[in-house]
Amino acid sequence: MRNASVWRALLGVENTVVEDVEYDEEAEVFVAHVRPRRSGHGRCGSCGSRASWYDRGEGRRRWRGLDMGMVPVFLEAGAPRVNCPIHGPTVRQVPWARHGAGHTHTFDQQVAWLATQCSKTAITQLMRIAWRTVGAIVARIWADTAAGIDAFAGLRRIGIDEISYKRHHKYLTVVVDHDTGRLVWASPGRERATVHAFFDALEESGEGRCAQITHVTADGAEWIADVVGKRCPNAVRCADPFHVVGWATDALDAVRRDAWNEARRAGNRRNRGWADGRRVTVATGNARALKHARFALWKNPENLTDRQRVKLEWIAKTDPRLYRAYLLKEGLRTVFKLQPDEAADALDRWVAWARRSRIESSVRLQSRIVYYRTEILASIEHGLSNGLIESVNTKIRLITRMAFGFKSSDALIALAMLNLGGHRPVLPGRR
Repeated sequence: MRNASVWRALLGVENTVVEDVEYDEEAEVFVAHVRPRRSGHGRCGSCGSRASWYDRGEGRRRWRGLDMGMVPVFLEAGAPRVNCPIHGPTVRQVPWARHGAGHTHTFDQQVAWLATQCSKTAITQLMRIAWRTVGAIVARIWADTAAGIDAFAGLRRIGIDEISYKRHHKYLTVVVDHDTGRLVWASPGRERATVHAFFDALEESGEGRCAQITHVTADGAEWIADVVGKRCPNAVRCADPFHVVGWATDALDAVRRDAWNEARRAGNRRNRGWADGRRVTVATGNARALKHARFALWKNPENLTDRQRVKLEWIAKTDPRLYRAYLLKEGLRTVFKLQPDEAADALDRWVAWARRSRIESSVRLQSRIVYYRTEILASIEHGLSNGLIESVNTKIRLITRMAFGFKSSDALIALAMLNLGGHRPVLPGRR
């Protein structure tokens, strides 16, 4: 065929003989008849090993290529089988597509790049494929990418957290590298076995790599801490300050709810009629004021609005117990702002204050703080938190919304790794 090299460039194929190109007027597609060069004959599609001829397979088949202008393009070739010593009778390897795929390498590469840049609607309309097909392509691209890199190289300081990706308690456990900001590993599940799976993969990538981990940040979950203690006994474990202050906020909110319920029982409510066979009541007076005091109590003092400052002053005068719980929350937050040599004494004073506060939720909180005292002080000393991981989790949530409709979590994880793992795909023909 004349100008075969031009057609190879247009089709984006290598080590391929272009025998003929025709336009199918009925289907309105270009069909390129191709075959591998002689040097590519007789290799297993699964492993690439040389293998002997077996049979002609199921005849000729087609692979979808990148559109030429506004016209879809297909590559057509025979699909004979070879007798692989490992995999048995297998369709032979072709240089323009992955084994078992219905699209060419360049088509897959462009879809993967679009998946990291565009909305799902834009991808499906531009590439004329279903969204689940995008998930399968992304999984293939990440599998090839992961096979050619060492994602765990130089891993020293890591953060471990979980994120919900689906209803009915479907979680991913994610691991982030504090030094590079990369997502290095993700897997379905939120249990000890999931964390063990990460350390198993880390050790398999290089003997002794678990012992090379120097710092681990987490939210205080025992299913993480227990495994880290066993697999990385010498690593410094750091409790995330955001979650620790969150514990204090939860304790404060428990006091607020108790105060609100007490105000309602004192008569600060009125009937509003019936709905669905039940009497409806609304809060009035102090109960109503306490119901809307949540954000004034939760927010940092420097971020309060004028109305919220007035609300806080009202609480200080009318409910000393609730205001004391608020001061305990702010006191714990202040500990994380201190220098490491001051933080230990400040934390001990805070524990003593909470212990004698006579507030049940604060007393329980101080017991938890005492249990995690070493991890809390380590996070202050080394300046580590799960802030980076929370940033990655936010991006994963956006990817999760985009990935809605993927058949399995594998495609979601592949898309997250391509986006956040430091190895984004490039457009075909670009470097």
